[in-house]
Amino acid sequence: MKPGKGTKGDATVVAEPMEEQILVWVLFPVLGAGAGWLIKLMAGWLADLPFAPFQRGLEFLASSPEPEATLGSLVVGGLAGLAFAGVAAWERLTVTVTGDAVALRSRGTTQEVTRASVSAVFHDEKRLVLLGTVTEELVREGSDLKADRLRDAFLRHGYPWQEGGDPYAGDYRRWVEDLPGLPSGANALLKARGRALERSDTDDARQLRTELAGLGVVVRDEKKHQFWRLTDQFPR
Repeated sequence: MKPGKGTKGDATVVAEPMEEQILVWVLFPVLGAGAGWLIKLMAGWLADLPFAPFQRGLEFLASSPEPEATLGSLVVGGLAGLAFAGVAAWERLTVTVTGDAVALRSRGTTQEVTRASVSAVFHDEKRLVLLGTVTEELVREGSDLKADRLRDAFLRHGYPWQEGGDPYAGDYRRWVEDLPGLPSGANALLKARGRALERSDTDDARQLRTELAGLGVVVRDEKKHQFWRLTDQFPR
């Protein structure tokens, strides 16, 4: 696909291939049913282990009559797998690119960013990132979408795709508590966000990232360590 400027109303949609979506809906319930059958098969042995969780449940399962116990385990495991498939579908990212805007749908919501507000687009370790006119992050969405498909879609509609990744990667500094050079209130937000990362509370960490963006602070994470830089609204 050659780079070019997309026309108004001419949309390019980048989504997980349909065959992969179907595979998830089939594979997860099958794996869940298999796990349920395996737990039923090993219930007696697991119940005898002093450190095994849910011992009463395992004892009940081991003593339940057949074939009801095995059938029940298969059904429960299959339903659990179906639930996991549903969560995966809910979190799945779909990107629609036109010459006027980008729409990103995930977790039941759609975020739209106008073309005029985008200064750079790149793929950063399974995350799609869009930067604004003062180098702020407009979007940072995790996805399993192929980087080459995203690149082709954005180039087709004339967006500034960065082949080498984040053009401001060298500006980040590791955050430590009470570090000077940050806007007022940013240290407190980064401290709270560090606690959220330790708890693996992704929702809280996402919300605090948004609050930091309002102060002109861009954050990236590496193994639960936070690295930060200021946007161009601040002198370097």
